[in-house]
Amino acid sequence: MRNFLLGLLAGVLVVVVGTGVLVLSASQPTGAAPPAPQQSAPALPGGPPASLRKGETWLQSVDLDSPSVLTSEGPFQDVRASGTDVLVTAQGLRVGRLRLEATLPFAAAAQQVDGGVELYAAGAGRAGVRREASLFGRQVTVRATGTVSAVDGQLVIEPETVDLGGPDLVDSALSAAARRLVTIRHTVEGLPDGMRLVRVTVTDNGFRALLEGSNVALAS
Repeated sequence: MRNFLLGLLAGVLVVVVGTGVLVLSASQPTGAAPPAPQQSAPALPGGPPASLRKGETWLQSVDLDSPSVLTSEGPFQDVRASGTDVLVTAQGLRVGRLRLEATLPFAAAAQQVDGGVELYAAGAGRAGVRREASLFGRQVTVRATGTVSAVDGQLVIEPETVDLGGPDLVDSALSAAARRLVTIRHTVEGLPDGMRLVRVTVTDNGFRALLEGSNVALAS
């Protein structure tokens, strides 16, 4: 999943912030003069900052639901994002608390894992893994099903069954090497400080990822 989640996070935040600014602008009465900028405001818990620099925008809360999001890093489905205490500055964005859910299609996830791996739903909340490999001079197709979890920010697929499509004796002799090929521990890299993968499950369409964080900063 490497930079897919970072691409999604950045794209969603830009859309969310843009939507929030449009909503705030649309709420102004037609023909009414914009309110004079306030130099200071009470710093209530969860409320606006005491002051804003020129060009900064603060949003108390933002929400976005989209059936599909396409970023330069890849596609996502059924995206749901919510954030509070969002500050837009010339240097980027800061979000007090952020929650992001999205489905990463299997094909997109497999491309990030690399190695010619194929990922798919195997039923009962399990993921299926298939890949071609050379083991001890033999070209084999390794198939496995396993549990999926988020461990220390990693996407982990731990095989429960491994099949080489051959006699049991041969499979047993090669099973340890084959298991390593279909055990996936993929670090989610590139996420900003304060944001981490906390849960991942398998759906018919891909991996359903949940990310949460506080004091999340994204540089422009």
